[in-house]
Amino acid sequence: MNRKRLRSQLIYDEGVRSSAYTDSEGYLTIGVGRLIDENKGGKLSADEIEYLLDNDIDKVINQTIREFDWYQDLTEIRKEVILNMVFNLGIGGVKKFKMMTNALKRHDWNEAAREMLDSKWSGQVGQRAIRLSEAMRTDSWNA
Repeated sequence: MNRKRLRSQLIYDEGVRSSAYTDSEGYLTIGVGRLIDENKGGKLSADEIEYLLDNDIDKVINQTIREFDWYQDLTEIRKEVILNMVFNLGIGGVKKFKMMTNALKRHDWNEAAREMLDSKWSGQVGQRAIRLSEAMRTDSWNA
């Protein structure tokens, strides 16, 4: 079997889609004919999920370093808090936290934590915001 030729044929016949779509039978599909519709038994493997997550984490780290000049001055835990927020909100969403950003630049961790909680995001994510703001305030995941 010529794997390269088979791969080319499948790409030609199935097409390539980077977003989920409904196939001709009405099932959710992605990539090169990859069934992901759970109603038909489709899903991602644990390895695929880990692979996607690792790629997403790398993307978030690179965006954050590029967009926020103050990020490198943070401790590891506080960096993780910001990365968690960027993962959830996108870089544009975190940019809207201007008061938090100003507090971070001053190393005013209590104010940064307050600003995190005083947001629409906090109401949307509940315990996540409480946990992240506590980690920002205390520089600890155990608080």
